[in-house]
Amino acid sequence: MTIQPKPDKRLLARRAEICRTAAQIIRERGYDATSVNDIARALGMTKAGLYHYISGKEALLLEIMTFGMDQIDAEVVVPAREIEDAEERLRSIIIRHARIVTRAQGAVTNLTDEVRGLPAAGRKKIERRMRVYFDLLRDTMAELKAAGRLQDVDLTVATFSVLGMILFLPRWFRQGGRLNAERVSTEIARMALGGLIRPKPARARRLQLVKIP
Repeated sequence: MTIQPKPDKRLLARRAEICRTAAQIIRERGYDATSVNDIARALGMTKAGLYHYISGKEALLLEIMTFGMDQIDAEVVVPAREIEDAEERLRSIIIRHARIVTRAQGAVTNLTDEVRGLPAAGRKKIERRMRVYFDLLRDTMAELKAAGRLQDVDLTVATFSVLGMILFLPRWFRQGGRLNAERVSTEIARMALGGLIRPKPARARRLQLVKIP
């Protein structure tokens, strides 16, 4: 049996800092208008120091997107696959993804449009990972539809609409504002499920209120 070495926490923290800082600058200026020097200055590093962690701007863009997908896999996809009930799984996916996009004004997750700046191999790799996540969300809704628990909606439209609600969040959410990330994430899930899930029949709701000795 091969024992995998534990990841260096300092390197992981530095990776997160580099990715989030670079993503914020790219989001504000655009990928083409952002230089490695711009990113290095924002991090308080020299250009040579930044090249210790990356080999170039294309590599950094791939690293940012890989970092974003790693977060979604670890914090959204893996926990969701452990949830048997489709409605609870959908709620978990929405809340957990919304929490992620509130970090650093959602800069990392809002760079999906910049995937075109990646070399073909890197672009295909990221697009495959995006597709896995999209399919998890869509398949969860398909499961609800098969059980008669979903409203009469097109699954693809519903999936993109839910993702749109989540990915638009950084455009208006402000850290330290009246609403915290937990409240906003829960509210988005409540509204999404309120529009997607069929209400239970009145008799079923009454039965839920009966206490079982």
